Amino acid sequence: MMLEPRKSLSLSWEEWHRDAKTLASRLLQFGPWRGIVAVSRGGLAPAAVVARALDIRLVETVCVIGYGPDEYNPQRAAEITVVKPPPMHVGDGEGWLAVDDLVDTGGTAQALRKFMPRAHLAAIYAKPLGRPLVDTYVTEVSQDTWIYFPWEGGQMKPLTAPRKGG
Repeated sequence: MMLEPRKSLSLSWEEWHRDAKTLASRLLQFGPWRGIVAVSRGGLAPAAVVARALDIRLVETVCVIGYGPDEYNPQRAAEITVVKPPPMHVGDGEGWLAVDDLVDTGGTAQALRKFMPRAHLAAIYAKPLGRPLVDTYVTEVSQDTWIYFPWEGGQMKPLTAPRKGG
């Protein structure tokens, strides 16, 4: 099977951290925030940087599956699966900041808007299809660019505990 060639962007920790801090500085003008909703898993690290930079102590999560597991060429899932919605006290998202690493096709952003239509959606990186769905981003990359984040070095497989009885 021939894999489709694509562009790639490999980020160092320094580049990623610089961009995450830039996102925080851009978000400063829109606060104050009641809290952050980090989009798991990609938004966890950026949310930590933003929370620290903006002195936000309340960080919640929404857990979303948007990509299928494939070591070489991860594929977007046919549909977005929300494994854990935002907590009830987030309400319609008014005064809340939702943070993700990347907006790609916008599927995750659309799912978030269903739960939190008034939240401010922010991502470090934005691709053209998803860009109109976020309120704040730092860097636009082409739709055919795959971003390798610093923690993805070597495409580590998830570590799992041995199953009982197996």
